[in-house]
Amino acid sequence: MWCVTSDPVFLADCRARLAFDLLGNTWNCVVLWALRHGPRRPGQLRGRIGGISQKVLTETLRRLEFNGLVARRSYGGSPPRVEYELTALGRTLLDPIDAFGVWAFEHGDEVMAAQDDYARGGQTREA
Repeated sequence: MWCVTSDPVFLADCRARLAFDLLGNTWNCVVLWALRHGPRRPGQLRGRIGGISQKVLTETLRRLEFNGLVARRSYGGSPPRVEYELTALGRTLLDPIDAFGVWAFEHGDEVMAAQDDYARGGQTREA
């Protein structure tokens, strides 16, 4: 068990819960993956990420910066510009994100079929 306890309950301060929370947010992994090839300006990120609003992108970047996964760099000049890049800690998540992506590619059709079955009230779900 990832949490140091003899009780199988995930404690509130369990580090595994922290990791699951980071990976569970819809946009965190997408933004981290979009930054894998180097620094990007917010407009560049939005261009690489379909369906994300400026507000949600800003919130996600701030959350990732708060957690030490992304660094923000401001440049002077007119107009001023900002870039975001992965930190060394943020780079450590690229392999797990890639593994989830491989899993999704291999099993996405099965998940969508299960969702369709469930929506139709199907009873063929495995236990």
